[in-house]
Amino acid sequence: MILTVTPNPSLDRTYEVPALDRGEVLRATAERMDPGGKGVNVSRAVAAAGHRTVAVMPLGGAPGALVAELLAGQGIEVAAVPVTGGTRSNIALAEPDGTLTKINAPGPELSAAEAESLLSMTAAHSVSASWIACCGSLPRGLAPEWYAELVARAHAAGARVALDTSGPSLLAALRSHPDVVKPNADELAQAVDRPLATVGDAVKAAEELRELGARAVLASLGGDGQLLSCAAGTWFGHASVAAVRSNVGAGDASLAGFLAAGGEGPDALAAAIAHGAAAVQLPGSVMPTPADLDPSAVTVTADIPLDRVLTEQGSPR
Repeated sequence: MILTVTPNPSLDRTYEVPALDRGEVLRATAERMDPGGKGVNVSRAVAAAGHRTVAVMPLGGAPGALVAELLAGQGIEVAAVPVTGGTRSNIALAEPDGTLTKINAPGPELSAAEAESLLSMTAAHSVSASWIACCGSLPRGLAPEWYAELVARAHAAGARVALDTSGPSLLAALRSHPDVVKPNADELAQAVDRPLATVGDAVKAAEELRELGARAVLASLGGDGQLLSCAAGTWFGHASVAAVRSNVGAGDASLAGFLAAGGEGPDALAAAIAHGAAAVQLPGSVMPTPADLDPSAVTVTADIPLDRVLTEQGSPR
C-alpha cells in the first residue's frame, strides 16, 4: 500500500481551448473535473496501476466533499482531516500544442490543531504502508518545517518517505533525510540557487541535495528525461513521445510508477519514465493505466550524457 499526504488538495477543472486569446470569450472543446493536488494525483496513478492506496488530506466545504466523492469513485481510500476552510478550486486551460495555463487558488489556512491532526492521521495509516508520498505545496498556517517533522515521525515509525515539494519546504526537510526527493528542473535549480543548462549540471545539483540529506534524488527534466541519483549509482533515462496533450500530473504519475516499482534502482526509474510519458499523452490530469504504458519506448543508462544541453533548462527563479 502506498500512502499519500496532500496538505493542500484541490478540485481541478481542465478546459481544452483552441487558443488562449486574452480578453476574448473562449469556448472549450472539452472539459474535465478531477480531484487535484500532487499527492492526490500520485494516489490516482497508483490506483490506476491496480495497487492499493490511501490518501490523507485536509478537506473542507462543498469542494472538499466533492474531492472525496470523486476519489472514492476511483477506488481510493480517503483519510480526511476536516478543516474549517473550504478546499481550493483550480482551473487549467489546455491548448492543442500542449501549452497549459493554470490558475491555482491559495487554499484554506490550517490551524495549529488541524496541522497536528494531519500528522496524526498520517501516523495512524502509515503502519501498513510500503511508502509514504508527501507531495505539494504547504497551505497557509503550516511552517516550512512541517514536512521535516512529518519525515522524522515517519522514519521513527519505520516508514520510507518520498517527498515532492520545493523551496524552503524542501530544504528544511532535507535535514530529516527523506528516502527520495523528486524535484523538477526548476525546483532543482532553485534548491542549489543556480541555473541548470546541461544534464551534467542536473547530476551535480542532485548530488548536492544528497549531501544535504536526501538519500536519493529522482529529478524530472521535462522532455529531456529523468535522472536518479542514490548511493548505488546514477542513471539517466528518457522515452520517445508521439505528441504531448497535457503535462498536468505527469510528474506525479512518474513518482507513482517509481514507488510502485519498488522505489529504487534503474528498473524503478524506467517505470517512472514510462508512467510520465504515458501521462503527457492523456487529456487533463488523467492518470495512465497499465494498458497506456509503453516500456519499449524507454531507455535507461548509467552512461550519463553529461554535456547534453537541456531543452527545458532549470532556472532558480
